[in-house]
Amino acid sequence: MEKRSRCPRPPGAPRWVAMFHQPSQDSWAVAAESPYRAPVLYAVGDMAQTVRARGAEVTVALWGPKDGSWHLYDTPAAKAAAPAAPAASTGSGEPEKLAERMTDRRHQVLMAGLSRAGLYDLSPEDGEALRVLADRLDEPTARRVAHWLSSAGGGER
Repeated sequence: MEKRSRCPRPPGAPRWVAMFHQPSQDSWAVAAESPYRAPVLYAVGDMAQTVRARGAEVTVALWGPKDGSWHLYDTPAAKAAAPAAPAASTGSGEPEKLAERMTDRRHQVLMAGLSRAGLYDLSPEDGEALRVLADRLDEPTARRVAHWLSSAGGGER
C-alpha cells in the first residue's frame, strides 16, 4: 500500500475545498474551492475522470465547514480505471467514427445527469455500467434518463 502524507487543512475561513494528492511530490494541492459544496463536487468528478483517463490513481480530500470550523469529509477511495478497449475496425473507418462520436455524446449526456443527481466520482464498475448504457441507448432515451437523474438530484447539496 502506498504511503502518503496526511492532507493539511486549507488556510483561511472554512469553505468547501477539494484537495488532490500529487504522488510525484507527496504533496496536496487545492483543486477546487467554493462557498457551496455542489460546484466543488462537480469539479472533483470532472478532474477525477480526467486523471483516471490518463491511467493515474485519484486521491481527493474534501474539506468543508461544520459548526463554524473546518471538517474533513469522507471521499470515496479512488482506484485507476482500466482504459476502454478500442472499437474493432471493419474497414472504411467513417461509420465507426460516427458510431463512436454518438456513443461519446450519449455518455456525456448520462454523465451530466449523474452529476446533477449528485453522483460525481464514479468507481470503475460505475464507469463500465455507464459505457454499456451509452452503447445500448439511443440519444433520445439517454437524454430522458439524464433528465430523470437530474430531476432526482433536486437542489443544492
